[in-house]
Amino acid sequence: MGKLLRITVSTLLLAAGVHPAVQGSATSGTTPKDDVLLSTAQAELRRAQAELGKLDPAPYFISYSIHDENSSAAVASLGSLVTSTHLRQRFGDAIMRIGTPALDNTHQENRPSGISSAALPLEDNSDAIAHVLWQLTYREYRKASKAYLNVKTSTQVHAPEEDLSADFSRETSQNHIEHSQDPPSSDRATLEKLAKRYSEGFRKYPQIVTSVAVITEQYSRSYFVSSEGSTIVIPSALVRLVIEAQAVADDGMQLVRAESFQADSLGHLPPETEVLARTAKMASDLKSLRSAPAAEPFDGPALLSGRAAAVFFHEVLGHRLEGRHQRGEREGQTFTKQVNQRVLPEFLSISDDPTRHILDGVELSGSYEYDDEGLPAQKVDVIQGGILKDFLMSRMPIKNFSTSNGHGRAQPGLMPTGRQGNLIVSSSKTVPDSELHQKLIDEIKKQGKPYGLYFEDIQGGFTLTQRTAPQAFQILPVLVWRIYPDGRPDELVRGVDIVGTPLAVLNRILLTGAKNEVFNGVCGADSGNVPVSASAPAMLFSEIEVQKKAHLLNRPPVLPPPGFENSAANPQSKAGGGQ
Repeated sequence: MGKLLRITVSTLLLAAGVHPAVQGSATSGTTPKDDVLLSTAQAELRRAQAELGKLDPAPYFISYSIHDENSSAAVASLGSLVTSTHLRQRFGDAIMRIGTPALDNTHQENRPSGISSAALPLEDNSDAIAHVLWQLTYREYRKASKAYLNVKTSTQVHAPEEDLSADFSRETSQNHIEHSQDPPSSDRATLEKLAKRYSEGFRKYPQIVTSVAVITEQYSRSYFVSSEGSTIVIPSALVRLVIEAQAVADDGMQLVRAESFQADSLGHLPPETEVLARTAKMASDLKSLRSAPAAEPFDGPALLSGRAAAVFFHEVLGHRLEGRHQRGEREGQTFTKQVNQRVLPEFLSISDDPTRHILDGVELSGSYEYDDEGLPAQKVDVIQGGILKDFLMSRMPIKNFSTSNGHGRAQPGLMPTGRQGNLIVSSSKTVPDSELHQKLIDEIKKQGKPYGLYFEDIQGGFTLTQRTAPQAFQILPVLVWRIYPDGRPDELVRGVDIVGTPLAVLNRILLTGAKNEVFNGVCGADSGNVPVSASAPAMLFSEIEVQKKAHLLNRPPVLPPPGFENSAANPQSKAGGGQ
């Protein structure tokens, strides 16, 4: 199961994604004499190899990953600071594999046995750091060796699996040491000022019940060393701004709008005028949604904006192209045996390119130089001209795909698996975006439907990939319009989700717009929350199904907000709130 969310307040602090700020070469570097973290990890790795190699069973692979982070965050609401924090942390993972690459302790559902994690000392005290790594290594050895014995027993008593691929791929060791100067201290005063500035505008909108602006600034350095000889050191910097506002309709439906921005420094965020224009549109959208009618279930022609189409492809197709979903008796394996077969209209192609950092001037969340297994990121052309060609692979092989293509990803503390990075959809059957509205009307008339739907923006979505559940997806739009073929104005509606199954819907795409749009978000799955991007052009579908959205029956606040007690813009008025 995968879940994609816009980077909101609830996800921002859970998934602090890493975006490389320094573009370095892939050549090997030298270890600075004062890098205590790296030298200590290398020394403990050599000691673990030597000592654990004498035991039975002995590990055939050991790696340490260390995340050294320095971050600050400011949260404000209605122009007032709510929280201002600074966080300094070091986090270490020890991964261990016992047995052989063909069969080891991580086999099938035993993957969690391959990793143990702990916080590391913040000071560059080699003895203290080594002591934690020593504890972590021994704890992981006990867990891994016990799991390996269970795996060997299980394979003897159970029927053979359909995919007999190895548990771990053989790869070339990597050396990439990219040190930068120690990052400057976070400018908390500027963070606080921006958070207050971008949140204060919501004070004049009484229909908005809650609103918040969150800005984070993060500097980090990631380390990876392995018994195969790999040494990776990558510095990174990331600034994220998230603005979120919520209103409540008279029937209790919660209405949410959010915008997010990211850059590698405060100075590279969009100008203040652009951000404030977005917040004003958020407020206007929420006002309109409060008075919009609730939509009904519908099946018919639909147009998805580029952002909506990007989320659609991330959920409906992207997760089913991840290598981890092609293997295992519990997986639905929708496309596993369709390699070199057509799975999309021939005018559509899809690649996943984490090496790309900017698309049409927009920074991409899913960019990285090396994945979380220490392998270089690669562009993968998964679908070419509608034909399935490849999967997004970690070091867990699947049948006919025995090596990684640099897509092993995880949040700290979890085992990496094949995940999306920057999923990019391209089309060879396009029309100018200005013509798409009329193309939708033409299709509505052709089918004799009373209306069609236009999905302007989305909140996120999720998909089910295991065979124990329906192979279904659900996408959560927030701005939906009814498009009438008889000349009536477009009508904003609320309260529906896009639903369906992948094989039924993917070949109902008729054509696309010419311009790609980007959706940046956070994807949650079995290897945790990782930052991702998806990009696609607007798309016209001959048929899309929507269902009514579930919601609570909590009525809007009975009392008007402070300062609006005697205002004609009281949000409880039938007019739905004023500007």
